[in-house]
Amino acid sequence: PPGRADVLAPGAPACQARRMRPTLYEFAGGDPAFRALAAAHHERCLADPELNHPFSHPGQHPQHVERLAWYWAEVLGGPPRFSNECSDHSAMLRMHAGNGDMSDLGRRFVVCFVQAADDAGLPADPEFRAALRAYMEWAVAEVLTYPGPATGVPAGLAVPRWSWNGLQPL
Repeated sequence: PPGRADVLAPGAPACQARRMRPTLYEFAGGDPAFRALAAAHHERCLADPELNHPFSHPGQHPQHVERLAWYWAEVLGGPPRFSNECSDHSAMLRMHAGNGDMSDLGRRFVVCFVQAADDAGLPADPEFRAALRAYMEWAVAEVLTYPGPATGVPAGLAVPRWSWNGLQPL
Protein backbone atom coordinates (compact mmCIF):
# COMPACT_ATOMS: atom_id res chain seq x y z
CA PRO A 1 0.00 0.00 0.00
CA PRO A 2 1.12 3.60 -0.48
CA GLY A 3 3.23 4.96 2.37
CA ARG A 4 4.48 1.54 3.44
CA ALA A 5 7.84 1.67 1.70
CA ASP A 6 9.41 3.24 4.77
CA VAL A 7 8.17 0.41 7.00
CA LEU A 8 9.32 -2.71 5.17
CA ALA A 9 12.83 -3.42 4.02
CA PRO A 10 13.22 -3.91 0.28
CA GLY A 11 12.43 -7.53 -0.56
CA ALA A 12 10.94 -8.24 2.87
CA PRO A 13 7.77 -10.33 3.01
CA ALA A 14 4.64 -8.18 3.23
CA CYS A 15 3.69 -9.83 6.53
CA GLN A 16 6.99 -8.95 8.24
CA ALA A 17 6.39 -6.73 11.24
CA ARG A 18 8.18 -3.43 11.44
CA ARG A 19 11.22 -3.68 13.71
CA MET A 20 10.61 -2.02 17.02
CA ARG A 21 12.83 0.82 18.10
CA PRO A 22 15.82 -0.40 20.11
CA THR A 23 15.78 0.10 23.85
CA LEU A 24 17.95 2.85 25.27
CA TYR A 25 20.22 0.05 26.51
CA GLU A 26 20.59 -1.35 22.98
CA PHE A 27 21.00 2.09 21.41
CA ALA A 28 23.75 2.94 23.91
CA GLY A 29 25.74 -0.17 22.99
CA GLY A 30 24.70 -2.72 25.61
CA ASP A 31 26.79 -3.90 28.55
CA PRO A 32 30.13 -2.42 27.40
CA ALA A 33 28.53 1.02 27.10
CA PHE A 34 27.02 0.83 30.57
CA ARG A 35 30.27 -0.39 32.13
CA ALA A 36 32.02 2.58 30.52
CA LEU A 37 29.27 4.97 31.64
CA ALA A 38 29.33 3.75 35.25
CA ALA A 39 33.14 3.93 35.40
CA ALA A 40 33.23 7.42 33.87
CA HIS A 41 30.47 8.62 36.17
CA HIS A 42 32.23 7.22 39.23
CA GLU A 43 35.47 8.96 38.23
CA ARG A 44 33.67 12.26 37.70
CA CYS A 45 31.96 11.98 41.08
CA LEU A 46 35.28 11.25 42.78
CA ALA A 47 36.75 14.34 41.09
CA ASP A 48 33.86 16.58 42.21
CA PRO A 49 34.66 18.35 45.50
CA GLU A 50 31.11 17.89 46.83
CA LEU A 51 30.31 14.43 45.48
CA ASN A 52 33.69 13.01 46.42
CA HIS A 53 32.76 12.16 50.00
CA PRO A 54 29.78 9.86 49.33
CA PHE A 55 31.70 8.16 46.50
CA SER A 56 34.88 7.52 48.43
CA HIS A 57 33.60 6.21 51.77
CA PRO A 58 35.17 2.94 52.96
CA GLY A 59 31.85 1.07 53.25
CA GLN A 60 31.23 1.11 49.51
CA HIS A 61 30.68 -2.29 47.93
CA PRO A 62 33.84 -3.46 46.09
CA GLN A 63 31.75 -4.03 42.95
CA HIS A 64 29.93 -0.70 43.17
CA VAL A 65 30.74 0.41 39.62
CA GLU A 66 29.77 -2.96 38.14
CA ARG A 67 26.50 -3.02 40.09
CA LEU A 68 25.77 0.56 39.04
CA ALA A 69 26.24 -0.45 35.40
CA TRP A 70 23.87 -3.40 35.91
CA TYR A 71 21.28 -1.17 37.56
CA TRP A 72 21.32 1.53 34.86
CA ALA A 73 21.36 -1.10 32.11
CA GLU A 74 18.29 -2.80 33.59
CA VAL A 75 16.40 0.48 34.05
CA LEU A 76 17.12 1.51 30.47
CA GLY A 77 15.93 -1.72 28.85
CA GLY A 78 18.72 -4.22 29.45
CA PRO A 79 18.69 -7.61 31.18
CA PRO A 80 17.50 -7.84 34.81
CA ARG A 81 20.98 -8.60 36.14
CA PHE A 82 20.72 -6.15 39.06
CA SER A 83 17.36 -7.58 40.13
CA ASN A 84 18.55 -11.17 39.73
CA GLU A 85 21.98 -10.86 41.33
CA CYS A 86 21.82 -7.89 43.70
CA SER A 87 18.49 -6.63 44.96
CA ASP A 88 15.48 -4.50 44.14
CA HIS A 89 14.77 -0.80 43.73
CA SER A 90 13.88 -0.47 47.41
CA ALA A 91 17.42 -1.51 48.37
CA MET A 92 18.90 1.15 46.09
CA LEU A 93 16.63 3.82 47.59
CA ARG A 94 17.46 2.69 51.15
CA MET A 95 21.17 2.92 50.38
CA HIS A 96 20.73 6.59 49.45
CA ALA A 97 18.10 7.52 52.07
CA GLY A 98 18.65 9.32 55.33
CA ASN A 99 21.17 11.88 54.16
CA GLY A 100 19.04 14.99 54.66
CA ASP A 101 18.82 17.71 52.01
CA MET A 102 21.03 16.73 49.11
CA SER A 103 19.49 18.92 46.42
CA ASP A 104 22.81 20.44 45.33
CA LEU A 105 24.42 17.00 45.30
CA GLY A 106 21.56 15.80 43.12
CA ARG A 107 22.14 18.58 40.60
CA ARG A 108 25.86 17.86 40.56
CA PHE A 109 25.17 14.12 40.17
CA VAL A 110 23.09 14.78 37.04
CA VAL A 111 25.81 17.03 35.58
CA CYS A 112 28.42 14.30 36.18
CA PHE A 113 26.11 11.74 34.54
CA VAL A 114 25.63 13.87 31.43
CA GLN A 115 29.38 14.50 31.15
CA ALA A 116 30.14 10.81 31.79
CA ALA A 117 27.98 9.90 28.79
CA ASP A 118 30.43 11.93 26.69
CA ASP A 119 33.45 10.38 28.42
CA ALA A 120 32.07 6.89 27.80
CA GLY A 121 31.50 7.58 24.12
CA LEU A 122 27.75 7.00 24.22
CA PRO A 123 25.84 8.06 21.10
CA ALA A 124 25.48 11.83 20.82
CA ASP A 125 21.98 11.54 19.31
CA PRO A 126 19.99 14.44 20.87
CA GLU A 127 16.85 12.37 21.51
CA PHE A 128 18.90 9.63 23.19
CA ARG A 129 20.77 12.13 25.34
CA ALA A 130 17.50 13.86 26.29
CA ALA A 131 16.06 10.50 27.38
CA LEU A 132 19.15 9.74 29.50
CA ARG A 133 19.05 13.16 31.15
CA ALA A 134 15.30 12.92 31.79
CA TYR A 135 15.81 9.52 33.43
CA MET A 136 18.59 10.75 35.69
CA GLU A 137 16.68 13.88 36.70
CA TRP A 138 13.68 11.70 37.59
CA ALA A 139 15.86 9.19 39.46
CA VAL A 140 17.61 11.89 41.49
CA ALA A 141 14.28 13.52 42.34
CA GLU A 142 13.01 10.15 43.57
CA VAL A 143 16.08 9.56 45.75
CA LEU A 144 15.70 13.05 47.21
CA THR A 145 12.17 12.22 48.39
CA TYR A 146 13.77 10.07 51.12
CA PRO A 147 15.88 12.51 53.19
CA GLY A 148 14.84 10.74 56.39
CA PRO A 149 15.53 7.24 57.67
CA ALA A 150 15.68 4.35 55.23
CA THR A 151 12.73 2.80 57.07
CA GLY A 152 10.54 5.23 55.10
CA VAL A 153 11.31 3.45 51.82
CA PRO A 154 8.57 0.99 50.83
CA ALA A 155 9.64 -2.66 50.60
CA GLY A 156 9.62 -4.70 47.41
CA LEU A 157 9.82 -1.95 44.80
CA ALA A 158 10.77 -3.34 41.40
CA VAL A 159 13.56 -1.73 39.41
CA PRO A 160 11.86 0.91 37.26
CA ARG A 161 11.94 0.79 33.48
CA TRP A 162 12.65 3.89 31.42
CA SER A 163 12.29 4.17 27.66
CA TRP A 164 12.46 6.80 24.95
CA ASN A 165 9.03 7.90 26.23
CA GLY A 166 9.94 8.08 29.91
CA LEU A 167 8.91 5.95 32.87
CA GLN A 168 7.18 2.73 31.83
CA PRO A 169 4.47 0.96 33.82
CA LEU A 170 5.67 -2.21 35.53
